[in-house]
Amino acid sequence: MAAAAAAGSGTPREEEGPAGEAAALQPQAPTSVSGARLSRLPLARVKALVKADPDVTLAGQEAIFILARAAELFVETIAKDAYCCAQQGKRKTLQRRDLDNAIEAVDEFAFLEARHQKVVPEFMEYRLT
Repeated sequence: MAAAAAAGSGTPREEEGPAGEAAALQPQAPTSVSGARLSRLPLARVKALVKADPDVTLAGQEAIFILARAAELFVETIAKDAYCCAQQGKRKTLQRRDLDNAIEAVDEFAFLEARHQKVVPEFMEYRLT
């Protein structure tokens, strides 16, 4: 109804150009909201990690951003699962055994079972505040 009223009044709607035809929607790049960063990981560091792979010759900025975002989501997911393991032990401090338990409990982390022994040192602990 509003479209008919706007068309009947002779004034173009917001979606229409001056000649009355619908304006094409332009894809917009992601923008930050009030100065918030789009990625919590430094993109230059992610790019350096990507370039360290001898199989990668070129990587576009969009690919770097998507890889950074995927890494953030991965870390967030495994941290939440490990924190659940810590809460079951009535603790707020993440310990290596919490990561071990999360990796064993979640099928999506099965690819880490053999590798994480070398990656995560025994002495590392993280405290969630």
